[in-house]
Amino acid sequence: MSTLYALLFYVATALLVVGTAIKIRTYARTPAPLKIPTTPAPTTRSGVFWRMFREIAFFESLFKSNKWIWLFGYMFHVALALILLRHFRYFTTGWFWVDWVQPFGVYASFAFVLGLAGLWARRFVVERIRYISSPSDHLMLALLLGIGLSGMGMKFVAKTDIVAVKVFFQGLMRFQINDLPTHPALLIHLGLVALLMIIFPISKLLHAPGVFFSPTRNQVDDPREKRHLAPWAAQLEK
Repeated sequence: MSTLYALLFYVATALLVVGTAIKIRTYARTPAPLKIPTTPAPTTRSGVFWRMFREIAFFESLFKSNKWIWLFGYMFHVALALILLRHFRYFTTGWFWVDWVQPFGVYASFAFVLGLAGLWARRFVVERIRYISSPSDHLMLALLLGIGLSGMGMKFVAKTDIVAVKVFFQGLMRFQINDLPTHPALLIHLGLVALLMIIFPISKLLHAPGVFFSPTRNQVDDPREKRHLAPWAAQLEK
């Protein structure tokens, strides 16, 4: 079982890193010659920076659009960030901030599940969202919810040997395969995490890096000052 999960995470990590890198490269190389920033838009690069910061840190456009969806979405993403930071303890040793974030990461799991439940409910309650929801949208939410619930199960219901888990993952970083506890909830949790890593580069979760390449957000509103001309149009103006 330890060897099976070791190979699974090696493959999942490779697919996650390589697949996401290829997608980011594609985003970066895709031309966006037309000025299409969502107005009112900043007219300077520093203004674009602060706009992107507010969008990424506070989900500004979603807040202006729909307050209750923003609440569940922001709750989920902040909780996810705290949980990911908490899980650094399985890969590192001696970093003070990893110890400091542990209690916040534990209780963030409740916000994680509640936020996911709210986001999933909107795909049934809101008619226009229900109309455009595909089976993959529901399966992705079910996968994330399964990860959250199985993780909470190990913390609050049936505990597992987290020291052995840490030894296992730190061993993988040195290409050593150590014994992994055969706790059912742990195996389910890790299996779902590996599945998420595998499908991430081909899923809608790519909005995480994709937001940085959105022309409606990262462009300066200067169409008059810097007008794009196609080569054929430039020839006509001469």
